[in-house]
Amino acid sequence: MQGLKRFLLEDKNTHLEHLEDEIINNGTQGAKTSIEFLKSIKKMLQGGKGGSNVSVKWDGAPAIFAGTNPENGRFFVGTKSIFNATPKINYTVSDISRNHGGALADKLAVALKQLPSLGIKGVLQGDLLFTDDKKNAVVNGERSIVFTPNTITYAVPSTSVDMYNRIRAAKIGIIFHTSYSGKTMKGLKASFGASVGGLRQNKNVFFDDARYKQAQDPGFSKGEEKRFDAVIRMAEGSAYKAGAFIDKIKKDQGPLSLGVQLKTFFNTYIRAGSKIGNAKVLANNFEVFFRDRLKKEIDGKKQDKTKEKYKEILEAGMKILRPNRQGLYFAIATYITLQTAKSLLLGKLNQIQSIGSFMRTSTGYKATNPEGYVAINKGNAVKLVDRLVFSQANFNVAKDWVRG
Repeated sequence: MQGLKRFLLEDKNTHLEHLEDEIINNGTQGAKTSIEFLKSIKKMLQGGKGGSNVSVKWDGAPAIFAGTNPENGRFFVGTKSIFNATPKINYTVSDISRNHGGALADKLAVALKQLPSLGIKGVLQGDLLFTDDKKNAVVNGERSIVFTPNTITYAVPSTSVDMYNRIRAAKIGIIFHTSYSGKTMKGLKASFGASVGGLRQNKNVFFDDARYKQAQDPGFSKGEEKRFDAVIRMAEGSAYKAGAFIDKIKKDQGPLSLGVQLKTFFNTYIRAGSKIGNAKVLANNFEVFFRDRLKKEIDGKKQDKTKEKYKEILEAGMKILRPNRQGLYFAIATYITLQTAKSLLLGKLNQIQSIGSFMRTSTGYKATNPEGYVAINKGNAVKLVDRLVFSQANFNVAKDWVRG
């Protein structure tokens, strides 16, 4: 499954791809990779050997990196910016003040004070759940501690005595999901699925790993398995018919290329909360979307030379689209079918929740599923998210911290 390596950027877990996007990223091989991932997750749920490992995708933010710099033996904390060309690595509060600002700097300062007590070996990456932003609230009629690191509000009722007391006492909460090893910061290699078994307990730090804790029998019934297998066969059939087209669009990854614009096109539906569901209509709409996008660029340029450049991009894209309308149709059909298969798996995975998750609404807290999951196979990973709910919310949510 060499195609899975496309999901990992330079061995740094700073970005994960949505499963269905891989047909755009990597063409025919990406389609095969996505389908193999879906089959392996089903195998895991059914208790079979060789299935993917699955981690719960906590909606924490920001991503925190913490551990020992292998180059000097000093403990540090940081964000994804530790991998910048000029790394922002924080050993002291002064470093944090110089490298960051606002709420992010405050959260990193708490992490720098509390996380060394865990005895982290190497470097771990985790999603921050809370520092001093926990609140008391009544959720579903129960007195609870709540925290909203990003889009989802997590609630722990007082009836869950052990976890409630642990979180109430803690000054920071974090879920670790990736470990790194190497002799230099630049050469760190990521391993998904970090274990926290060797970390020291400290009442000031609530931590856990992200491993999916499977129920005794959450697998598919015979009828559900039959439906899932039928959807997979549909995906395989449409991917075969889309093959020539998706292999063409994967070659050009410029910002205005067909493949990148197809992703952008799908995201416009997600932002609007609209279902991606009619391949014929979407194929027609995409052609209009692509032409309008390029014409807007052309009209916005003053110099003839620049206008000509974008006219050439438009014509190059249309030379692919015009004779390949059927290929575009089947590419979109494959995308939709992969989403359908993913939704069936999410329905099973969502049967387990260790901490209640809710969306804040104008009328109170509304129960929701976890943000999603990360499927891990042979050290590589892809995310499975209900994009109509969570990606749409993430596109529109206001962040309470600054990046970097």
